[in-house]
Amino acid sequence: MTTLTVRLSTIADAKARFVEAGRRALAGETAEAVPSVNFTSYDDMHRVLAPSRLAIVKALAGHGALSIREVARRVNRDVQAVHRDVTTLVNAGVIDRTENGIEFPYDRIHFEYDVSAAA
Repeated sequence: MTTLTVRLSTIADAKARFVEAGRRALAGETAEAVPSVNFTSYDDMHRVLAPSRLAIVKALAGHGALSIREVARRVNRDVQAVHRDVTTLVNAGVIDRTENGIEFPYDRIHFEYDVSAAA
């Protein structure tokens, strides 16, 4: 089962993970690649992964490439609205556009973030 991990993290955190991965590679260590999408704020994550867009991701999960028209049918929405949402999801790196259509090449999404009390 393949999983896309969605994270809330600062740019500094993302850089630190990148530097650590580079250090391990230079040391000859192998590390399992973890497909992930990082957002720097909850608002950005919620904008991209709004409920209507998550419905599109769910409709794509485990089904290979589908046409936008087929996805619109599966989520019972207008094709133009689904097209706009698909563009947002592709631009954010959540789904892929291929020559055969659009696809979510994972079986599930894992959300990884903390919520803490306001200061």
